[in-house]
Amino acid sequence: MHNQKPESLKNTTAMVRKMLQSRQLTTGWHKPKAATGMIRKMPATVLAIIVLSVDGSTQATTTSSVKINKCCEKFEVVYDGKCTVADTINATVWKPEFTGRKGERNVKVDNYRFIIGLPDCGTKQKFNIYDYHESYDKLILFPDGQLRHLILKYGNSVRNSIENYLDEDYIDAGGDRSNAPLIQYDYAQGLYCMDRAIGSGIDGTTPMEGLIAKVCSPKEETHWTDSDVMLRKIINPICHGLAMIILLIVAIIYFVLPTLRDLVGNMVTTITMCLIVSQAADLVRIFTEFSNHVSFLIADLFFYVSLLGAFFWLNAMGYYIWKMFRTRNVFLRVSDGRKYCWYSGYAWGCTGTMAAIAVFAHFFLDLPGRRADTGTGSSVSEIHHHGGESVFEGQDNISWLGIAVFFTPIAFIIIVNIFFFVTTLRFINRMHTYGRIHHKLRCSFVMFTLIFATMSVAWLFLILSWLHFDGLLYLHIIANALQAPCILYICVLRQKHVTFLVKSCFRDQVPQTTEWGDEMTYMNGGDY
Repeated sequence: MHNQKPESLKNTTAMVRKMLQSRQLTTGWHKPKAATGMIRKMPATVLAIIVLSVDGSTQATTTSSVKINKCCEKFEVVYDGKCTVADTINATVWKPEFTGRKGERNVKVDNYRFIIGLPDCGTKQKFNIYDYHESYDKLILFPDGQLRHLILKYGNSVRNSIENYLDEDYIDAGGDRSNAPLIQYDYAQGLYCMDRAIGSGIDGTTPMEGLIAKVCSPKEETHWTDSDVMLRKIINPICHGLAMIILLIVAIIYFVLPTLRDLVGNMVTTITMCLIVSQAADLVRIFTEFSNHVSFLIADLFFYVSLLGAFFWLNAMGYYIWKMFRTRNVFLRVSDGRKYCWYSGYAWGCTGTMAAIAVFAHFFLDLPGRRADTGTGSSVSEIHHHGGESVFEGQDNISWLGIAVFFTPIAFIIIVNIFFFVTTLRFINRMHTYGRIHHKLRCSFVMFTLIFATMSVAWLFLILSWLHFDGLLYLHIIANALQAPCILYICVLRQKHVTFLVKSCFRDQVPQTTEWGDEMTYMNGGDY
């Protein structure tokens, strides 16, 4: 009774004996009779351990297979962006081609299996990458299942020298750096899927065939509570919105009050409107992940054109004040309306001319690969295409050459305005007596000087923010946030006669306009 073996152990013993017999038949190995006797006399527990070890090794071999994410089913391909049965379009299904880390092609990997489905990106952005003949995007699948995305300078460089291009030792040794990628990203298993992509020919053209990969953004996830994200994406846009509101208040005050609608007042209104447009365009440039390359370009054009226009109008104001102080008889003058038209022709004419030159330089004179990254952020989908494409494709933002065309006149304007400031200040210091008209011009000169200093400092910090140092970028955000409150203080709060006019609007009687402006209406008020 006690010597009787359980039924499970009997089955295990029979299984092991069959395995040994099959090994004898397949390998030609013949066990001696003594070994046969030992196996027959071997305890069933030992045989069970042998079976479990053999079964465990088989499972380990199965689980060590390389996992490859495939977007569609095994019998499907991506046809015009949709999963389609390959036989219905006479296409072959995708079989992965593995490339070694040193560029070895067609590395043999027998033990791989497909994981069907799209990657789970969570909160990250998901986008498509296409690898076709002479494209600037290349997809390389490594034997361990990792995917590498390469963005090249030249579309066909990877075809001829992929081994040089992946070998870091070759590049470090001084190899052909012209074939080096602009950007490269690696995607672990589960963050991508690949498949064969086929596009139907349009108007009888040859269908395009290549590879497609749907990948998750390789950028690290950042939470809104992070100090850098909060400053760039929350505080900075709020400051832009407040700046537009403050500048709009200044523009309304100088446009609505009749006694402020003289030539200097109209110039102040125009400058503030230009700054409002520049703030709005810069606000669009902050949220780069919600834009495409067209909106980037348009936002950049509005930003730089409006900023250049504001500086040209500031230069016109400085010239007007400088000229009026040098005129002996300030009462012999042309009407402010006609003068405003003359200065408008100068300011907008120069702005339009420089903008046209900048756009022409951006599209036709700039070298490939020299697009500007002015700190507005970029995503992986922002891929620069050059070569035989249209000049209007792949233009993410204004190039450095276009920015130079915009900002070089601003630098000269600052120098000319310094000349106006120094010469006018010397003339004022030499004056012993002057009337109320000169007194008003002196107030306009002080206002011009403070506005000029505020805009110049903000412009300088804008240039410094392109050096890609976080500290300089933070200083630019602070300087830009303080620009609008400073202009409000300079143009409204600091000037008693302007605050007097604003307060009078809330009283029963609104001040009426006169030929000479508010200096005649309130000559005895002492509100300057």
